[in-house]
Amino acid sequence: MQISEKEIQQLVSQIVQQTIRQDNQSEVLDKPAVKSELTTLSEEHLGVFDKMEDAINAAEKAKQQYSQYTIKDRERFIESIKKWTLKEKYDLSKRVVEETGLGNYEDKIKKHELAARTPGTELLETKAQSGDTGLAIIEEAPFGVIGATTPVTNPSETVISNAIGMLAAGNTVVFNVHPSSKNVCAYTVTQINRLIVNLGGPENLVTMVKNPSMESLNVMASCPKVNMLVGTGGPGLVKALLKSGKKAIGAGAGNPPVVVDETANIQKAARDIITGHSFDNNIVCILEKEVFVVDQVANELIESMVQEGAFLIKGDTIESMKQLITVEDQDGVHVRKEWVGKDPYKYLDALNISYTQKPKCIICETEFEHPFVQLELLMPILPIVRVENFHQGVDYAVKAEHGNRHTAICHSQNIDNITYYAKAINTTIFVKNAPSLAGIGVESESVVSFTIAGPTGEGITTSKDYTRARHCVLVDGFRII
Repeated sequence: MQISEKEIQQLVSQIVQQTIRQDNQSEVLDKPAVKSELTTLSEEHLGVFDKMEDAINAAEKAKQQYSQYTIKDRERFIESIKKWTLKEKYDLSKRVVEETGLGNYEDKIKKHELAARTPGTELLETKAQSGDTGLAIIEEAPFGVIGATTPVTNPSETVISNAIGMLAAGNTVVFNVHPSSKNVCAYTVTQINRLIVNLGGPENLVTMVKNPSMESLNVMASCPKVNMLVGTGGPGLVKALLKSGKKAIGAGAGNPPVVVDETANIQKAARDIITGHSFDNNIVCILEKEVFVVDQVANELIESMVQEGAFLIKGDTIESMKQLITVEDQDGVHVRKEWVGKDPYKYLDALNISYTQKPKCIICETEFEHPFVQLELLMPILPIVRVENFHQGVDYAVKAEHGNRHTAICHSQNIDNITYYAKAINTTIFVKNAPSLAGIGVESESVVSFTIAGPTGEGITTSKDYTRARHCVLVDGFRII
């Protein structure tokens, strides 16, 4: 009997997978189940393609192969990505800073550590329900090929975090990354594929286009082979993906407000606010962007912030800072992109302001209408607005958040005040008496993710959000009660 080439390939694949599953899981990184001659593989075999069409086709082919692998295999691949991320976090952070020019090296190390904590298959569950007519099983099944975008503010971190969640759910993913971070993202995609192939997995589970553009984004969004879209980035990009007609998850911008009332532990509130706001020079969308504090404790809060390393500017210096970091045209006031995510001292140097030690951030008192309050600066510059009472602070916070429904922070010991604010602001993430970072799992019980889906409602996205419900029904069988 003759065996076709396709049958031979299937037989070899089955033997390889069986061998992989029998290996000792604790030794899998030191002793790969399948040795791959990676040095002979071209760059395109490691996920990076010149054309978006080729990246999508490779991801689709990989998806067909990936469906033959077990959940245990997924877990091995994910574990290797996590271990590699922790091992290479210093190099990855250096690459991000050098290419994007945003944020700071130390905090990017922490962000890569955080990305390595992204949950995987452990969040997936199969439900069963039975009755007189039999049994039904509801599985969390893959969507297929996911098309995803990444922001310049968290490039490799988002690639890693999304890859973990999407691969855990059984999908493959093709990225159209932010052009200003394409090199570090290409390196990350390449290394992820090396890890997976070294463990006997399929090539190109994670792919990307080498030179991303709006054209390549449109190809990804319109291609029928892409089953789901996940947009992490600016509001314009997210809106474009939501118009595709496909299942889409949108993680848009935020302008997280903080409200501090007279019952708060002011010293702790100051420390928490500065910790959150100053993280990676404030380029993360979850971080504190403006503070509304009850006048009764405003002076104490500002003094405590200075003690925590903030630099206070006043009077004409505030206007000079406004001229430095914003520009006004017929459409309004806009942030000067060249100043996004810079170290705090660089703003002071630009204005010839002397300082004794490099500050963690810059703070200033403003009115509610000031651009520093209304714009998402993504800079370590924190405006503070005095309010007559807590309710006025909440009213201002709701307006300054601009309906993004992203993140809000409250410092109060009054449970009624906290409840009132939470209901009024109605954000995806609401943090009480802690730095904003607690909202994504930093010293808290929350889960880790770099895709916060406010516009489409998934919230802090995990592997569960990258699945579809699949019902398997057995009638008149396996009902034993």
